[in-house]
Amino acid sequence: MTRGHHFELFGLYSEPIRVLVTGAAGQIAYSLLYSIGNGSVFGKDQPIILVLLDITPMMGVLDGVLMELQDCALPLLKDVIATDKEEIAFKDLDVAILVGSMPRRDGMERKDLLKANVKIFKCQGAALDKYAKKSVKVIVVGNPANTNCLTASKSAPSIPKENFSCLTRLDHNRAKAQIALKLGVTSDDVKNVIIWGNHSSTQYPDVNHAKVKLQAKEVGVYEAVKDDSWLKGEFITTVQQRGAAVIKARKLSSAMSAAKAICDHVRDIWFGTPEGEFVSMGIISDGNSYGVPDDLLYSFPVTIKDKTWKIVEGLPINDFSREKMDLTAKELAEEKETAFEFLSSA
Repeated sequence: MTRGHHFELFGLYSEPIRVLVTGAAGQIAYSLLYSIGNGSVFGKDQPIILVLLDITPMMGVLDGVLMELQDCALPLLKDVIATDKEEIAFKDLDVAILVGSMPRRDGMERKDLLKANVKIFKCQGAALDKYAKKSVKVIVVGNPANTNCLTASKSAPSIPKENFSCLTRLDHNRAKAQIALKLGVTSDDVKNVIIWGNHSSTQYPDVNHAKVKLQAKEVGVYEAVKDDSWLKGEFITTVQQRGAAVIKARKLSSAMSAAKAICDHVRDIWFGTPEGEFVSMGIISDGNSYGVPDDLLYSFPVTIKDKTWKIVEGLPINDFSREKMDLTAKELAEEKETAFEFLSSA
């Protein structure tokens, strides 16, 4: 019996899935594509057709990325398609990772940034609606991620809004890392931190419910750190402003850690979260029990099973948390209002 038959017998050779990455000629994608292609996101036995979309002026650069992916000689990559055409890029997708967005330029108001991105994500939402599978999982990374995600979802009415999420896993991982560094443990020993709200400097990194493994025992982070003023002050601002700190140091944005966070986020959608653990992602707020207004794309703690997320219910919220959660909700409501003014005219 050949190896091929052996695998078929056990159903291990699956049909290839179609995965789109937009902004594929950019920095984050350059750190992301290899991890998708080598099986660390969708599993070592899941063949992939990788679709790369970018704007026409980037086609030359994208061609170089395509060459490199070919030269990686990755067995799971059944095909790689580089294009600047939405009807090709969005066709029959299983997963869409929307990394490409209009970056903020010097002297640009946040409002101008929103306007430019509403246009992009309205188009991409409509393309998803028209060409992708209705079961497609859409992950928005391009900033302002929460509002871009809401815009895409509104522009794709035939795709369930639960299928849309935005990346706050980078913030989540940053929060885990800060706690681990403070306590001299590895990030793996820290679990159940939460990022509430917007992927912006109003986000609220919350460790009231987080646990850390110390000497083989699980203890609450507040109990372990024994420094409430650090946890309520410097810890929060460090996580909120980490992106800016990386840019200041590197003169480039945090692409490697963003790509790693995207892999974590998508892998958890695909395979689910470990028992007793939750992660943070931006999702539609409808029907949540935390007093966040409906119809916002807000980051919550979630567990995931069978490719479906559920908001973690029943976590007690103290006054300190409440205020921070409301502040970031307010910012999201304002962003949404601005975006929707443009949406109706875009």
